[in-house]
Amino acid sequence: MSSTLEEVCAEVLKRVTPTTTERKQVLSLAKKLVEKVKEGAKEKGVETEVRVEGSVAKNTWLRDCPEIDVFMRVPTTMPREAFGTVCLEIAKKATEGYKQIERFAEHPYLEAVIDNVWVNIVPCYRVKRGEWLSATDRTPFHTDYVKPLLDEQKSGEVRLLKRFMKGVDVYGAEIKVGGFSGYLCELLVLNYGSFIKVLKAAADWKERTIIDYEGHYKRKDDAKELFEEPFIMVDPVDKRRNVAAAVRKERLDEFIAASRAFLKAPDLKFFYPPQIEALESTELVNRINARGSTSVFISFRGGPAVPDVLWGQLYKSQRALRKLIQQHDFTVLRDTVWSNEKNLNTFIFEVENRFLPNMKRHLGPPLRKKRECENFLRKHVGADSTVSGPRVEEGRWVVDVQRRHTDVVKLLNEKLEDSGASVGLAEFVSKAVADSLEVMVKDEALKLYSAYPDFAKFLTEYLTGKPRWLT
Repeated sequence: MSSTLEEVCAEVLKRVTPTTTERKQVLSLAKKLVEKVKEGAKEKGVETEVRVEGSVAKNTWLRDCPEIDVFMRVPTTMPREAFGTVCLEIAKKATEGYKQIERFAEHPYLEAVIDNVWVNIVPCYRVKRGEWLSATDRTPFHTDYVKPLLDEQKSGEVRLLKRFMKGVDVYGAEIKVGGFSGYLCELLVLNYGSFIKVLKAAADWKERTIIDYEGHYKRKDDAKELFEEPFIMVDPVDKRRNVAAAVRKERLDEFIAASRAFLKAPDLKFFYPPQIEALESTELVNRINARGSTSVFISFRGGPAVPDVLWGQLYKSQRALRKLIQQHDFTVLRDTVWSNEKNLNTFIFEVENRFLPNMKRHLGPPLRKKRECENFLRKHVGADSTVSGPRVEEGRWVVDVQRRHTDVVKLLNEKLEDSGASVGLAEFVSKAVADSLEVMVKDEALKLYSAYPDFAKFLTEYLTGKPRWLT
């Protein structure tokens, strides 16, 4: 290990490790929250075991972003509906007087911000291992499994890995990110032994790498048959669960690439990348025009209160729109989606050309297929859509036909005017598009760029087209 690598890791570890005072403050707040939740549950007549879970319980939280997870383990006799009523009421009372946000994963839970510390109060069922009734039932078992295996040194290695993943934008299992969870980071360190060893292993990961730390499967092929995801980490407490199920292939590939780059040239920028400075409007327009392509912005208002629901629907709609554009012969070079998760959402599709020729060449059947040739001629000879032909070229019939859509902007406006019902947009997007659709091209997006600073930074980074750690 080079001295440069050691120096970088030592500096980052110093930045991410909480001080003794900070630990006491966070643990004190966690203890108070546990007591308040217990009191609230008692008042409501709810039998519950209240525990601190997650990174605070396992001593793997990052100094600059402590997050306390308080779990309410309730009897299996409690109906699921109560998670969103009585359990939510208990959580709200425990965090009364602070900013509260109702969240929804598989079921409702409460998020709050207390003294700059993010707090999650989550209900789950008190079950035996393997008898899961909700996704969160496993969490206490994860804590109990990992905690004894992580000493102070290993906790530091986990912190380094988490900070690295945050720096290269692959951290977080939420749908918006599709990256690595904190629990997955902990298991990676346990499996490989250290932060650097994780990166060295990742640099050589092959297609569909499988890690089975507890050895649940005698043959790796058994796990491959069960799990379909690009990266597989068998959950030590549940052999039928892939801890890495949320990791999208693009995030996995980005982590592999960043790992290789860091090992070759260690630098703090991988952990703390430079901030994005939005381009001036004139420079933005110059950048867009210099590409010679056409950037199309599809913007609409509103959004569900729950980010995971919002991003799930946005990504589904993005795929549907990409398919629509490609089906009408426009070449999509890049596409992405941005949302402020409040009142504005924007799809960006960069196509080679806004306009296509009025006609296109359509290949018919080879001459050896007599019946198909007859049907082809019957359809195209003298048809209004036929521009020229049919004619025989290289042993098959060919015809030039009129395109229905030659302008990608008109195509999108036409197909989305009925809420995109025929396109396959997700429910929320379809409804929102009906009320507030706006399709813009190139510099027409300047009004969004000027009005929304976060969008300006996003678009600047998108046009730059490379990760911030690559210089």
